[in-house]
Amino acid sequence: MTGNPETVDADNVKVVPQSHDRILVIMAVLGVLGTIAGVAFHSVSFGIGVLLGVALAFGNYYWLRYSLKKVFAEAAEGEKPRISAIRYILRYFTLAAVIAIIFAIGILPIVPVILGMGGFGFAVVVEGVIRIFQGSGNAEA
Repeated sequence: MTGNPETVDADNVKVVPQSHDRILVIMAVLGVLGTIAGVAFHSVSFGIGVLLGVALAFGNYYWLRYSLKKVFAEAAEGEKPRISAIRYILRYFTLAAVIAIIFAIGILPIVPVILGMGGFGFAVVVEGVIRIFQGSGNAEA
């Protein structure tokens, strides 16, 4: 079935849905476009802030993916995933510390950094719109 949002593991071959990779590509494209627009319409520091925010969003995504994989692997083995769960929460504190440092030092405006970090959410919205228009042409009865 196409459109299944879960990763399938059959005979150790992982099949990742098309939309998963597409969301990451959309996020990267939106980040680059946001950086260019920020530089063009506001200032260089605004564009760099968007770029840093998108980089933090990518780092957050891959860190979350790693943490969750580890937590579920430990749970599947029957262990209590306490240490991995602490690392999962540590991710939030680390991102908060980075944002607090950027805000305290004032090296970049905080608004574009937050906008860049929201890049994953923007990419999911764009992916949803793409899926709506892809699905409208091949409706099943």
